[in-house]
Amino acid sequence: QVQLVESGGGSVQSGGSLRLSCAASGFAFSYSRMHWVRQAPGKGLEWVASVYSGGIIKEYATSVEGRFAISRDDGKNMVYLEMNDLKPEDTAVYYCEWRGGPRTLRGQGTQVTISA
Repeated sequence: QVQLVESGGGSVQSGGSLRLSCAASGFAFSYSRMHWVRQAPGKGLEWVASVYSGGIIKEYATSVEGRFAISRDDGKNMVYLEMNDLKPEDTAVYYCEWRGGPRTLRGQGTQVTISA
């Protein structure tokens, strides 16, 4: 079955960096567009970034553009989110997301906490 496992979260100070990883299995990863979304305390899900199959085309939310970078390794079925210049408003649970037809699946998430 489809499985997504995120890792790499943690607590850092404002201005710091983190790299999130997502291990994917159970579907045709190299053909799939992959996404990162996040959920801040008391708020709904927010799309963060997407990477298309092939890894060339990438899209970012305005709030993270220029600070975050999404990438993928099709040989390892991995997707990454490099986060730089982190701000307190980036505090959230970050999820790797796959959309296959009518289904949308996410992993268990990884907590990112940024202190001022």
